[in-house]
Order: sequence, then structure tokens, then C-alpha cells
Amino acid sequence: MSEDSPAMTSHRPYLLRALNEWIADNGMTPHLLVDATRPGVQVPTQAINDGKVVLNIAERAVARLLIDNESVSFTARFGGVSHPVVVPISAVLAIYARETGQGMALPEDVATSGPQDEPPHSPDTPPEDAGPTPRRGHLRVIK
Repeated sequence: MSEDSPAMTSHRPYLLRALNEWIADNGMTPHLLVDATRPGVQVPTQAINDGKVVLNIAERAVARLLIDNESVSFTARFGGVSHPVVVPISAVLAIYARETGQGMALPEDVATSGPQDEPPHSPDTPPEDAGPTPRRGHLRVIK
């Protein structure tokens, strides 16, 4: 990518909307795994377990679901009491179908600072000559 190329918006909300639609179209129940410690997360504290919360975002479980480019918001019942929920897109760790576990851990946004010719490098990325990368673990539901 050259320095003259315009910066693109985050791909995370687009992936989230697409996967939510795919899960729902297959008659499954979409769940979000959320990092409740991130700034801007508004969920009932009793729903948080070990800094994370799993949210059922199926049409039958929530009212006024909105997944825009900044956040996921809706109203849902927790312990029989209706609560507004707001989750910044950056706090969503994964979306998956409750019934099958199929879904996706959402990738972090690519940083726009630094050299544009080199891909971002993370410390747990093996060198190119290190052979095949070991397979990562499967998503699991945290209750």
C-alpha cells in the first residue's frame, strides 16, 4: 500500500454483521464474546464473569439490535429486568453460533502507523522459515 492510498475503515463491524446474518440465516443463535473490561462497554455487572460476558443477540432475545461501525447496541433482559446494552466494536472478541460453536474470533484492526510496505509483526508470529504454524484452540463458551 502506498502512502498516497486513503486509509480504510475498520473491517471488524462488516465481519460482525456478515457473521451475525450467516448464523441467523442458518437457524442458529448468535452469541458475542465481549471483553467487558474495555472502555465504553455497558452491560449489567452481574452478567460479567472473569472480565468477559457472553451476549445472546438473536432477534428473539433482544430488542432494537443495531450493529453499526462503532458499536453493537440493543435492549435485553437480565434476570427478568430490561437493560440497555452497548458494546464498542473493539470490545467484541468473537461471534459464534451457540448450537455448533461455529463462528469467528474477530481479528484486531491493522495499525495504520509505521511503514506501509511491511505487514504488522507480532511477537508470536513465527519467522517465515519456521515451518507450519500450530493450530490454535477452538472457541469455548464462558458462562
